[in-house]
Amino acid sequence: MSFDPLYLNLTGRIAGVDEVGRGPLAGAVVTAAVILDPDNPVKGLDDSKKLTEKKRAMLSVEIKEKALCYCIARAEHGEIDELNIFHATLLAMKRAVEGLTISPDKVLVDGKFCPDISFSCEAVIKGDSRVAAISAASILAKVSRDNEMIALEETYPGYGFAKHKGYPTKLHIEALQKLGICPIHRKSYKPVQKILNQT
Repeated sequence: MSFDPLYLNLTGRIAGVDEVGRGPLAGAVVTAAVILDPDNPVKGLDDSKKLTEKKRAMLSVEIKEKALCYCIARAEHGEIDELNIFHATLLAMKRAVEGLTISPDKVLVDGKFCPDISFSCEAVIKGDSRVAAISAASILAKVSRDNEMIALEETYPGYGFAKHKGYPTKLHIEALQKLGICPIHRKSYKPVQKILNQT
């Protein structure tokens, strides 16, 4: 795809930041920060939601190999309950940026808000389809979180985490009603609260 020329012309080390997992009823919100190498581009980048699972997995490996640096960070379900999802997401983004081994000259974040960081930062609406580095971050975060939820299927069988990744699907709601909540559910989310109130 062709990215926004406004951001293609930026010079210096540009870190793209994105998150995955604001909507799920369970698990962490996962973020990634990526500084791509302009001399070693990754082809086929796009908003992670527009890519197949296989394509995301392949690109994730390539991004990790070619990027100047990257960091995948998170805020746990308990932090989401304590801070709310908005502030927990910004915290996870802050952790991702501060975990980079190279200091960025500018940080571009998908969405409307920037985390509290010491670097120059700009929020970019639909950034995952406008800025290559944000697209790369969205792919790393998505693949990381999906793999984690697939692994948690074995720890907490019966909830279908491998299929819905914690999102409030019909399958997930039915499992909640049958099994109750498990330790990684977000207790501040209404569908989970509803189950808690029934017990």
